[in-house]
Amino acid sequence: MKNWRLRMTRTADALAAINGPVPGGPRKLWARRGVAWWTLACLLGLWLPAAGDPALALRSRWTGFLSPVQVTHAGDGSGRLFVVERAGRIRLISAEGTIQPAAFLDLTARVLSASGEQGLLGVAFPPGFASKDYFYVCYTRQPDGASVLSRIYLGSSPDVADAASEEILLTVAQPFTNHNGGQIAFSPLDGYLYLGLGDGGSGGDPQNSAQNPALLLGKMLRLDVESAATPYGIPATNPFVAVTGYAPEIWALGLRNPWRFSFDSLTGDLYIGDVGQNNLEEIDYQPAGSPGGENYGWRVMEGTACYNPNPCDPIGLTLPVAEYDHSLGCSVTGGALSRGGRFPRMYGRYFYGDYCSGRIWDLQGSGGAWSTALRLDTALKITCFGEDEAGGLYVADYASGTVYALEDDILYGDVDGDGTVGQGDALLLAGVLAGNAALAGERLEASDAAWDGRLELSDLMALSQFLAGQIEALPVW
Repeated sequence: MKNWRLRMTRTADALAAINGPVPGGPRKLWARRGVAWWTLACLLGLWLPAAGDPALALRSRWTGFLSPVQVTHAGDGSGRLFVVERAGRIRLISAEGTIQPAAFLDLTARVLSASGEQGLLGVAFPPGFASKDYFYVCYTRQPDGASVLSRIYLGSSPDVADAASEEILLTVAQPFTNHNGGQIAFSPLDGYLYLGLGDGGSGGDPQNSAQNPALLLGKMLRLDVESAATPYGIPATNPFVAVTGYAPEIWALGLRNPWRFSFDSLTGDLYIGDVGQNNLEEIDYQPAGSPGGENYGWRVMEGTACYNPNPCDPIGLTLPVAEYDHSLGCSVTGGALSRGGRFPRMYGRYFYGDYCSGRIWDLQGSGGAWSTALRLDTALKITCFGEDEAGGLYVADYASGTVYALEDDILYGDVDGDGTVGQGDALLLAGVLAGNAALAGERLEASDAAWDGRLELSDLMALSQFLAGQIEALPVW
């Protein structure tokens, strides 16, 4: 009870700070504190409806990039963002939000990008990058289009890499120009590097590479590039490390063209967007506790439908957790799972999109059941979803070279719905808490500044503290 008494006192004082000095001095102030106590007594047990779905919006942040295909961070506490341009450059955005004029890395002289699916396709920074001076890239090389995984070292500045320092770790021949995959990422759990490769291209996987266990094409690879082994180590826990006929690098198989995969930064769960052939686009999933070895089905299946052969036997295959047909798009772009603190209605949802239609969906899973819903229809050519160190999400438009922030279009604390947060919102919320006004819908959600599912004095206190500059952002959750 002592803590509640203190809380009510602070709430009344916060109201006084909004409106200026309280006329009448201490006596009037204590009267206002009494009103706060009365309001609390009336409001105990007043729960809000469950928070709704996010109302997604895109906010243009940076433009001028040439065919961006990846947006990521280094995990080094610098607050920088790195934007990969397909032609062979990596551009740097400073913590202050300024695009640096000089490229962080320029490999255009050795990158083959003649075909739309070739180029510099991925960058990944190792765990503990702040104390290291190297990172990794994946690209298709001049002149033959083979996929190359390399280690690159920093130059004299942490904002510029030394292209001449390249150490090639792996080269994979590509029989055709498309379906190169090329995403690389470190798992937040095991620290190994994962590399997604497509089936080698053409159409229909004519060489059946994705189901050939001796080939790296059409697979998710898992490599220990941080060990002393040269050129890389094979993790002892890889599922096929001791299986005759299987390449030991393989972590999962049966992929057509994994265009963007990502790990849940909290759980380590893996989500893969795999581009379809004629009819179906799919999102594949691997839980963090998996020992690996999943077969995601291609070319036996396209999504949940038999492809070659048809009919087929799906036993032993891992089917997608979400799919859509070509009436809604034609090329899935795998996304990212929201773990940022700014938009609680986005938290815990995986967002993905389609390159052709510009549509953006979210995906949620619970107890083995999955649900997906269209959240935003855009005109963008979506090539990637990115994430910053704070968990904020971004979307890159290939056509315009613009990077957008993906946000929930609700302004917490905007009680009156005028698009700003100010003293009027605090006064209206105080009236609602006293029973003199009512709210509904989005305005009710925006009033839950403490984001605890209840409309109570803690919301007014949070709003008051925000207006007084004592907290940086709403909601507080």
